Amino acid sequence: MIPWELLDTAQIPGNGGELQLLRRDGEFTIRIAGGGVLMNTRAHGSEDALAEFACGQIAGRPRPRVLIGGLGMGFTLAAALRLLGKDAEVVVAELVPEVVNWNRGPLGKHAGKPLEDARTTIRGGDVAKVLRAERQAFDAILLDVDNGPEGLTRKKNDWLYTMDGLTASYSALRPSGILAVWSAGPDRNFTERLRKVGFTAKLTRVRAHDNKGDLHAIWLAERVD
Repeated sequence: MIPWELLDTAQIPGNGGELQLLRRDGEFTIRIAGGGVLMNTRAHGSEDALAEFACGQIAGRPRPRVLIGGLGMGFTLAAALRLLGKDAEVVVAELVPEVVNWNRGPLGKHAGKPLEDARTTIRGGDVAKVLRAERQAFDAILLDVDNGPEGLTRKKNDWLYTMDGLTASYSALRPSGILAVWSAGPDRNFTERLRKVGFTAKLTRVRAHDNKGDLHAIWLAERVD
């Protein structure tokens, strides 16, 4: 078997560990040093679904505005852009600068180079800062940060999935706005927190790739006014 080649590394702010970008025979993966794989160019079905579930509901709105927390390999962004019209804006908050560079470089072609789309805006830094600063600014918020409610790399990410974090997401959404959350697995307590904040909440299980691979979880929650 062809061995993996280490192309680059990046430090996750806040003592979150080291990200590694690896390549093997045209396939790319990002993993945590000493830990597991976070994402792979051949298994992104659930990342696509995160955008499809949310943006499918808001695509017809005038000048829709979407916030994505976590760029990853760009597949969620690309799926959102495919569904949205020319008047849309998609803001992507990415904490690790090297991840943006990887998407502008060797990863870009795999997702169709979505960072080159004029509708895309990159905000370097923590998506939590965007949520705290914005009020009724987005029609949809898509969170794919740190494996979901059960965090893996960075303790500060846990805030996003607390009552305070979900309240910030609720406030940042426009009326009838959609919050979509990706997770490595289900979490009954998280569903209950969504409902306590005021969202409707539906959990869907999605395979990583073509009805194969790991079974991930996606919550679709609507702001109820």
